Amino acid sequence: MKHSKNIKRRAVAIYLFMILLALVIIIQPLYTQFFESHLWNTDKYNVTRTVSVPASRGNIYADDLSLLATSIPEYEIRWDAKQVDKELFLSEVEELSVLLSELFEDKAAFEYSMYLRKIWKKQSRYALIKRKVNFNDLKALKRFPIFREGRYRGGFQYKQLNIRQKPFQLLAGRTIGYHKKQSKSVGIEGAFNYDLKGKDGERLEQRLAGNEWMPIRERESSPGKDVITTIDIRFQDIAHKALVDRLSFHNADFGTTILMEVATGEIKSIVNLKKVEDDKYSEFYNFAIGRSVEPGSTFKLASVIAGLEDGYLQLDDSVNTTGGEYSFYDRVMRDSKKGGYGVISLEISFTKSSNVGISKLINKHYNSKPSQFVDRLYSMGLNEPLNIALSGEVKPDIRHPKQSSNWSGITLPWMSIGYGIKMTPLQILSFYAAIANDGQRMKPLFVKSIMSNGIVEKNFSPEVLNPSICSMTTIHKVKKILEGVVEDGTARSIKSKQYKIAGKTGTAQLIVDGSYNNQRHLASFVGYFPADNPKYACIVMINDPQENGSYGGDVAAPVFRKISDYVMNTDLSVYEEDTLKKHQIPVSKDGYKKHLTTVFNVLDVPISSDDNMAQWVLTKSKKEEVQLQTRNITRDLEKNKMPNIKGMGLNDVLFLLENYGLKVNYSGRGSVKEQSITKGAQIRRGQNLTIVLS
Repeated sequence: MKHSKNIKRRAVAIYLFMILLALVIIIQPLYTQFFESHLWNTDKYNVTRTVSVPASRGNIYADDLSLLATSIPEYEIRWDAKQVDKELFLSEVEELSVLLSELFEDKAAFEYSMYLRKIWKKQSRYALIKRKVNFNDLKALKRFPIFREGRYRGGFQYKQLNIRQKPFQLLAGRTIGYHKKQSKSVGIEGAFNYDLKGKDGERLEQRLAGNEWMPIRERESSPGKDVITTIDIRFQDIAHKALVDRLSFHNADFGTTILMEVATGEIKSIVNLKKVEDDKYSEFYNFAIGRSVEPGSTFKLASVIAGLEDGYLQLDDSVNTTGGEYSFYDRVMRDSKKGGYGVISLEISFTKSSNVGISKLINKHYNSKPSQFVDRLYSMGLNEPLNIALSGEVKPDIRHPKQSSNWSGITLPWMSIGYGIKMTPLQILSFYAAIANDGQRMKPLFVKSIMSNGIVEKNFSPEVLNPSICSMTTIHKVKKILEGVVEDGTARSIKSKQYKIAGKTGTAQLIVDGSYNNQRHLASFVGYFPADNPKYACIVMINDPQENGSYGGDVAAPVFRKISDYVMNTDLSVYEEDTLKKHQIPVSKDGYKKHLTTVFNVLDVPISSDDNMAQWVLTKSKKEEVQLQTRNITRDLEKNKMPNIKGMGLNDVLFLLENYGLKVNYSGRGSVKEQSITKGAQIRRGQNLTIVLS
């Protein structure tokens, strides 16, 4: 009986245990699903994941297709030892080690051998071989023992990374800008990101031991489109050097200069430099478009135009500069020349930049009706932004008496000479360019076209902001006095015997600790050239010069002259409008066929080629066409032979030979004239090459 009861107890216990076990089996998945699902969705528990493969960003080019920004591919080399059988490994590991040592020159062959043997013994799935490998080295690695068997037999794996580089480094750095996913993108990189970014791909990866991820399969990305800018790299270079020299000479805080084509609005150069260390300047911020300043005397042009257009002023109107000082209520206006200029005309007031003369004339006619004066400024569009393609433009600040609570009796006279208002350097330049362009104000243009696979997909045409900012009668009058500033005025130091310059100096006091400081200035010069047939307008602003002068004519104007001299000596179209008609078949540097073909197609220049598959070509300008002849540069490099690079541009040479592994030193400008290693000579990675450009 007792035995029977024990059996029953055991049976009940087993029954209850089975019920409990069943409940655990049922409840555990439910608990996991509803209460721990967030844990299992983390990378810690996933065995596969899908990651984005960034597309290669499109290139940014200067107007001659010189590279301003490009994505250089870098590769990370990995090895899956588990894929390699023992016989293959043992028979070829020593040869592979020797070749790796020769290629990278970072380890001895026996060190590579020990490392590879260790990896193979552990059967590591994703072992690192080398980071930051260039494309040419990648091609070589694919031919190495074991690796040449590919992914599934040789275990060879690589991951591509795209590194953004600027071949010309600082040149136009802030205008080219940058693109960052985690912060605000700026410049051309930001404004044209949609075209440049391309389409990302996807890569499926498998989790391995040691928290490593091995690629399984990949959907390739689509590269971005190319952007062709208006920047002339020659003008950009000279403008950069001229501004650096002047900033250093005057120990100034920062400076900017912009060169614009008056008829099209194309920006040919734009430099923004700030002191970052003692006697060292760098592209720091785009002052040209993102910082508004009180322009000072350069704004006197707008005041004179207003008076001429409204019929209140004539160039021969006289004004008494009253010993160089004049009081408007409780505030004294002063001229830079002690004692003033006596009784002078409006024209001389402008060319000598008399503050008293200009402000007295404007105040005389507009004191009782300041709204009319400001309305005239507004009619010229000076209160409106330029709405350029690049982000960050600051809106002009020109107060209106009817809309401003702090308008007073001194506002008008000081506004007339460029105080109490704010404009960006680019906005000021655009206004002066309109005068040079017979009153037609053009929108500043930074980008010419969008190109994909060497084919232009979209062109950006010049855009008119204002067809006529004032009458032609007024245009003729102010052109005369702008020339007078350089001929016999405050900028006579930059007068040229070869060509005429027109423009205006500016020397504005800076606000320090809440008040104007007569020892701290913004020096500027803005104008156009050649004055008798204007093609280019240029502005130079230098902030807070500490040494060797502070006036616009002494500090900023010399930079303008250095830029204008170079342009006049370089751009033959300045002298002859039909130059292109006379020289339809241009002389070209040798180089990359795709880029050359694109340029010739845009210029409608006939071309012929002896090999449609050629990458690098020689160019020969004939009477009716440009002939493209095959240059076997890539083939020579693959055979470790020095190619003939004479006639090629520096950018192409650096791209080819530095990727190969040569250390290139160069001097001069233009195309290659001499090369220290003769054509056909054997070369090796790490070897020095000196080239001379002409």
